[in-house]
Amino acid sequence: MTDVPPPGSPGADSEPHTPPGPGGGRPDEAYGDGADATEAFVGNRELLFSIVYNMLGSVADTEDVLQEAWLAGAAGRAAAGPIEHPRAYLVRIAVNKALARQAVISRRRETYVGPWLPEPLPTTLAEDGRPPEEGGDAVDRAESVSMALLVVLETLTPLERAVFVLHEVFGYAHTETAEILGRRPAAVRQLAHRAREHVRARRPRYQADPRLRQQVTERFAAAVYSGDLPALLRLLAPDVTLWADGGGKAVAAGLRPLHGRDHVARLLMSRGPELAPRLDIRFQQVNGGPSAVLLIGGAPFAVLVLDLDPDGGTVRGIYFVTNPDKLARLDPAAGQG
Repeated sequence: MTDVPPPGSPGADSEPHTPPGPGGGRPDEAYGDGADATEAFVGNRELLFSIVYNMLGSVADTEDVLQEAWLAGAAGRAAAGPIEHPRAYLVRIAVNKALARQAVISRRRETYVGPWLPEPLPTTLAEDGRPPEEGGDAVDRAESVSMALLVVLETLTPLERAVFVLHEVFGYAHTETAEILGRRPAAVRQLAHRAREHVRARRPRYQADPRLRQQVTERFAAAVYSGDLPALLRLLAPDVTLWADGGGKAVAAGLRPLHGRDHVARLLMSRGPELAPRLDIRFQQVNGGPSAVLLIGGAPFAVLVLDLDPDGGTVRGIYFVTNPDKLARLDPAAGQG
């Protein structure tokens, strides 16, 4: 596929941002000529990026899908003439291109070495740890790209995931989702119910405060890399799980997730203090929440994201991404040490 974005749009190498919801972007006005088509795509690009990324969990695949959506949208406009509702038109194309991309991703996963985690997505929160916008929609969007939720969404079927993302995250009505997917509204409601129940069974509805997550992330990193076993054990839940995604290209914790406080603590204590002299730790926002970016020689070595119990007392999930292909978009200068 060509790597040439439409004129005036952010390039494939630009850093994506947490997008607006269905009401964001430019007004959903009809367009007719090429300039208007480009303006409509650029105005809705962040929304399209967020929807597709939440469906795929990969920035590179999302960029490819957006390029395909741009080309298909421009071709459709040329064939059909002016499009009355460009945002809805572009969302429908992007969602269906993302569903088609799932087959390619599934084949790739069959040969992937070890656990697969979503590609870390740099995001920006306000100084108080909340998303920049005020209100519930902003909080929902921050959660929509959280590492822990994306891992749960991986267990849904592609259609269930598409329905969940469109309805639960971006607020599309079932009738709108049905039109986007070319399905009957009754079938979409059934898919939504199955997806919602599946997610709720694996992910509590209420999450710990972002400021507390930042504090726990800092304490966790300090305990691991100083070799403070008692402090680490106090932070870990008894049923904690550690996922480490090296993709066969970097050091990871094994070919399967590791379960249980004692096993996880033993592994972390065996590797953390040894790495500490070479590490520079920077804390920044990734996937809508606090994370620790580990640097060696000024280059990203790993991203650490923690998932806390709803009361924020202990760590129940640890996500390490060390696959260098998934760290290329991280800015080593971002965050603070």
